[in-house]
Amino acid sequence: MKTKCLIIGSGPAGYTAAIYASRANLNPIEYCGMQPGGQLTQTTEVENFPGYPQGVDGNQMMMDLREQAERFGTDIRDGEIVKVDFSKAPYLCTADDGTEIEADTVIIATGASAKYLGLDDERKYNGMGVSACATCDGFFYRKKTVAVVGGGDTACEDALYLSGLAKKVYLIVRKPFLRASQVMQQRVKAAENIEILFEHNTIGLFGENGVEGAHLVKRKDEADESFVDIAIDGFFLAIGHKPNTDIFKAWLETDEVGYLKKIDGTPKTKIPGVFVAGDCADPVYRQAVSAAGSGCQAAIEAERYLLNR
Repeated sequence: MKTKCLIIGSGPAGYTAAIYASRANLNPIEYCGMQPGGQLTQTTEVENFPGYPQGVDGNQMMMDLREQAERFGTDIRDGEIVKVDFSKAPYLCTADDGTEIEADTVIIATGASAKYLGLDDERKYNGMGVSACATCDGFFYRKKTVAVVGGGDTACEDALYLSGLAKKVYLIVRKPFLRASQVMQQRVKAAENIEILFEHNTIGLFGENGVEGAHLVKRKDEADESFVDIAIDGFFLAIGHKPNTDIFKAWLETDEVGYLKKIDGTPKTKIPGVFVAGDCADPVYRQAVSAAGSGCQAAIEAERYLLNR
């Protein structure tokens, strides 16, 4: 099977790329991947995407984008691309059902997955007090008490962001120190409503209709191990994201975490005709609106590449 443009992934970046590529008559094929709609399907209300003054359910927004892409003729398929061969154009990509696609251009929009602690309660309370995005969901916790898990720059940044909204913020840190840069450490320690709980591990969450508290263990497996419960309304994970880029690592450059590298801030990669969009290449902003914008850029670059070829 041949296509002018194959889009891998279906979050705001993938769907926006599909809308632009379809309208440019590239007749794109889009593979939705393991989590159709991407990370936004894990959140409840999205309030910071322009054009939805009352907010919108994350799943609903992704269905709207999908419908828009289909309206212009995108061939949207369930399933995921499991193997790529970028050694020569057209590029050969293989889906999990064995379908092989020869693509003149490829837009990679496979996103990233937030890292979780692996507790059953995280799944149980997902969207009911558990979040992996402080900037997305912090607004819902104004004047409330929240906890942030992590000890690096992201965790400190999230704790500081939330401290401007919430009444109180616990920072739950596994180690007896913060890994964050000195500047971030100083800011967190200077914030009056942030309490750092060093050497604490979260072992569970509790609550009737959502998160009402967390079960913690202090100095786990030490002689003076003790158990603590804290009352919280929200539980934020800030232990990092893993970009979904494993199948591309043999062909494209990544940073040490696995984010795909762009050339000079464009969606271009070192392989002509292969472009990146969204969170798989964005360790910094990780927002739906910035992902959508990068999807637009990738599709425009793909169209230009085909015109100039």
